[in-house]
Order: sequence, then structure tokens, then C-alpha cells
Amino acid sequence: MKKETARIDHWLKALAPSDALRVWFHSSNNWAIFKKRYFKELCTQEATEALSKLYQLLDDYSDVTLIYASANMERNNAVALKELLEGMKKPPSSSGPAKAAAVPGRMAKRRPGSRG
Repeated sequence: MKKETARIDHWLKALAPSDALRVWFHSSNNWAIFKKRYFKELCTQEATEALSKLYQLLDDYSDVTLIYASANMERNNAVALKELLEGMKKPPSSSGPAKAAAVPGRMAKRRPGSRG
């Protein structure tokens, strides 16, 4: 599907892995190191702000779809991000549900059994 034809309400480009990381992963296919490096990239201020926005969207909507451009359906940034959102991985420092819950008047939530 092309970006132009998809119905996308929120495009959080800062949550995409860097071009360098995507190229590296394509050639190495080392999933564990990819995730480690990707989560480290999510520590930038721009990515942290986008991640906070994503947690807000999870609070506001019952369905959130994560998109990706990889041909690999099992190992891509959306799968890694879903693990992060579901708490399977520790969020990067200064982001994630703990920070979101610390903001007065809002609470981050995880939906058990949700798909994304």
C-alpha cells in the first residue's frame, strides 16, 4: 500500500528507525541488536515526544495500527515498538508509561490482548 492511498490519521515519523539502522538490519538480520539500537534511537527528544504522543493515542483510541515498510512481517520496527508499548521491553529513559503516568491528569494504559 502506498502512503498516499493509506488513511493515516497520525504520522509519527520520529518513531521510525534511522536509515542507517534499517540498512544495517537489512544486511545483518540480527534482531536482538536491531531492537537494542532502535530503542536507543527512541531516546532522542524528538522520538520521546512522538512516543508520548503515541501513548496518548493509546489512551484515546481503542484501536491503533502501527505501520512499517519492511517485507519481514515478524521482525520490523512496528513489532519492536509493539513489544515496547506492551511492556515487554523497558522503555527508553525519559519516555514510556511511567513518564506518561507522571503527567498530572492522565494515565498510560496497556490493553491486554490488544493487537497493533
